[in-house]
Amino acid sequence: MSAELLTSRPTESESTLVLTLSNPGARNALHPDMYAAGIEALESVERDPSIRAVVITGADNFFCAGGNLNRLLENRAKDPSVQAESIDLLGEWISALRLSSKPVIAAVDGAAAGAGFSLALACDLIVAAEDAKFVMSYARVGLTPDGGGSWFLAQALPRQLATEVLIEGKPIGASRLHDLGVVNKLAKTGAVRDTAVAWADELGKISPNSVARIKGLIGAAGAQPLAEHLVAERDSFVASLHHRDGLEGISAFLEKRAPVYK
Repeated sequence: MSAELLTSRPTESESTLVLTLSNPGARNALHPDMYAAGIEALESVERDPSIRAVVITGADNFFCAGGNLNRLLENRAKDPSVQAESIDLLGEWISALRLSSKPVIAAVDGAAAGAGFSLALACDLIVAAEDAKFVMSYARVGLTPDGGGSWFLAQALPRQLATEVLIEGKPIGASRLHDLGVVNKLAKTGAVRDTAVAWADELGKISPNSVARIKGLIGAAGAQPLAEHLVAERDSFVASLHHRDGLEGISAFLEKRAPVYK
């Protein structure tokens, strides 16, 4: 059976798309076919207003083991451009996740290793099983991170801890990452996907315009001086006020009813 990315709309959900990493027998190890499918899925999400949020999870109660070392060994016998192209495609998927106008939640059971950890970090939010493990073990096999793993960890953690996680390469528990603010919610083993979908559905009730603009502001914050960011906030606020979602949100609040965004 081959590595693939499965797409589904849960029957209990009206607005959430679930992307499932599936690579039976290899703990959902990643493959370029998954990257291409992920990019295509996110392009479809952007075109479909009925999808308000995305959940990424793994099959068989395991998130992702990262890269397949056997495939990497095979690539050593090929021109280096082969591996470079594969990593570039992974990077395109990671960038698409970051640029998506819809919130993306990683639902992590079992473990997220290597590029699987990078993939989880690329999502906007993380729900993890209480016993889930996260690990960047690249250095232990003589490699270095890909998929933005070193960038995300350097942004999310103190330098000393990011260095420990990346160089020492030992697993770090979900509970510790929750304490550090990297994991948003902990869930019982086996309940992670349902918890993530339920949260995604709640987010789907929030103004899509506001969600997209807030994601953009968060993404720009680290690269903008405060003066520029204040201007970006001003422009976003004014545009949101004059957007139909602004009218619906304010009207619903004043009328003491739940807003309905279209």
